[in-house]
Amino acid sequence: MNDKMTIRKQMKEKLDELSKPLYEDYSYRISKALFEDIDWKQANVIGITVSKQPEVDTYQIIRKAWELGKQVVVPKCIPSKKQLTFRTLTEFSQLESVFFGLLEPNEALTAETSSKDIDLLIVPGLAYTTKGYRLGFGGGYYDRFLSDYTGKTLSLAFHFQVIPQFTIEKHDLPVSKIITDIEVMHTYD
Repeated sequence: MNDKMTIRKQMKEKLDELSKPLYEDYSYRISKALFEDIDWKQANVIGITVSKQPEVDTYQIIRKAWELGKQVVVPKCIPSKKQLTFRTLTEFSQLESVFFGLLEPNEALTAETSSKDIDLLIVPGLAYTTKGYRLGFGGGYYDRFLSDYTGKTLSLAFHFQVIPQFTIEKHDLPVSKIITDIEVMHTYD
């Protein structure tokens, strides 16, 4: 079960099978654990994606960050370079629909933030190992971004997204923590 394409397909199917009540319950539990986490509490600038169901709901997390006076920065893809930049989001109306229905910051309404200013980066993925390695959606955008990022990282996942293993490549970088609906997993120190 190490083939990345097979794992991606299987995980997408599992996520699609998640009922709305469980999706809401699990997302709530994950956000509640995140809000108690020391890295969240200490971070002033939080990098986070705008979720698209069935990914863990980040709308409630973004709202909470705003309520706490934290700066929220969300990714903007640059497909020609396969790179990410992060832009400050102060309201959801600053988002626009791009590829595959993903929501990204509108460049005319948002300002770019340097990666060195991001205290905590919440890294998305489809599947994770207990050591913090992630299987992304296949574009390699986060792998490239993480290679130069020096702040703290964590991922949010439903418990079934953490699997025993998959093939790790030399460019893969683990996140330091995975918060699921069941537990907070510290992957390395």
